Amino acid sequence: LTVRGVEGVYAVGTGSTGAAEAFFALGALYFIVMLLAAFAYRIPAPGWTPGGADAEEGDRQSREAAGESVHLNEAHKTPQFYLLWIVLCFNVAAGTGVISVAKTIMSDIFGSTLPGIVTPSFAALYVLMISVFNMGGRFFWASISDYIGRKATFTCFFVLGLLLYLSIPFVASAVGANPAVTWLVLFYAATMIIFTMFGGGFATIPAYLSDLFGSLHIGGIHGRLLTAWSVAGVLGPFLLTYLREWSLNTSLRDLAAQVSPAAFRVKFDAPLSSLEELIAARTVTIDRLMEIAPPGVVDPTPTLYNTTMYAMAGLLLLALIANLLVRPVSEKRRIKNTHPELAG
Repeated sequence: LTVRGVEGVYAVGTGSTGAAEAFFALGALYFIVMLLAAFAYRIPAPGWTPGGADAEEGDRQSREAAGESVHLNEAHKTPQFYLLWIVLCFNVAAGTGVISVAKTIMSDIFGSTLPGIVTPSFAALYVLMISVFNMGGRFFWASISDYIGRKATFTCFFVLGLLLYLSIPFVASAVGANPAVTWLVLFYAATMIIFTMFGGGFATIPAYLSDLFGSLHIGGIHGRLLTAWSVAGVLGPFLLTYLREWSLNTSLRDLAAQVSPAAFRVKFDAPLSSLEELIAARTVTIDRLMEIAPPGVVDPTPTLYNTTMYAMAGLLLLALIANLLVRPVSEKRRIKNTHPELAG
């Protein structure tokens, strides 16, 4: 028998939480889907191009028809490899940084301003929708890239993503001053579009690599490029956590400066001069300071992620510059393919 209290909390030793069963079910489902997909792969006919492919795509197909690719050991000696490494790393870092604390971001920004709407269940549904839009973006953006080209697709990611990340601080500040559902809708839409591009980047980068290096060693080249994902998986959450903590401590100091020392001493049983120690001990919080703050002081909780969003926008700007610098790989680094199906 499992004894349950607050949702998501179980008494130790009283039964299964269901986590193991959930992972077994997911593993079985993934195995079946991936096995069926593996057997469904087919190699396109020589010279085939998708309808509406641009000149860059046509050139690539012509090279592959002639059997030209860049060797695995030559790919990492090209500037194109490192430019795409930056492109993938910063795109993923910006996405994972937000995904890692998506539920917390929703609760912090809108939990205090729109408590009747943004409940724990609403925040949980928000996380679910991230997966839906992430998956949809893989289909949508990968398909779009067949028509406008990979470089143009990533340019869309970074230009649009830059604008969307910069819009979030504006929305957060606006909802703190004037709680309205409109700000929630704008935030929801902006972040969901961001997550489609996060998924789309993963789906499109292998084709981008193939455009530049050919398909002979694309597996190995892609594997090496995925080191960017590993770095981004640490960089994104670290930046978000560090900047959020910095913003929180700054907000606490600003709030404490607006309360009277007498009220502070009564509330925390310590003088205002002990603020730093109380912050380190997590005794002083925004909620507790707001209880003794003078009338008219605005709760800074919705703006705690503003600095983070500026940083994510900065990463996308660097990725945009790297993407714009990508040029075709020099012909001297190309070799003839040895796979018969690629040589036609």
